[in-house]
Amino acid sequence: MKKLLWVTVLFLTVAVSGACVSETPEPEPEPPSHPTVTDVYVERSGGTYLFTVTVSSEYDSTDRWADAIRVRSASGEEYGVRELGRHHADEQPFTRQITDVEVPDDVTVVIVEGRDSKNGWGGQSVEVDLTEISSGRGGAA
Repeated sequence: MKKLLWVTVLFLTVAVSGACVSETPEPEPEPPSHPTVTDVYVERSGGTYLFTVTVSSEYDSTDRWADAIRVRSASGEEYGVRELGRHHADEQPFTRQITDVEVPDDVTVVIVEGRDSKNGWGGQSVEVDLTEISSGRGGAA
């Protein structure tokens, strides 16, 4: 009888203590603050460049999205910008072109980066060495 009572008390203690424990769910990770430039292909024709840029912004929604891409110098001088007028939530990653980009002859390296509609320019960018681009198509990233 004592053994049965002890087992019953033990069972109830375990059952009650288990019922009182609540697991705290892991918080959702914060979405990235900026888009990520994942790939860049460059084509030179005459004195201008065509940049084909692939961007990932998995957080894209109607409230916040990657809203532009640009080509700039290491010091920040802007050579070309492509404004993006809508979100790309249903198209990830997405690829767009920046056309007729004029880069001074003495500039050999440019940076391609994305802009977030709320956080501005930043995120993972791609550095392109223009000396490796001949007339025709060349890649970076």
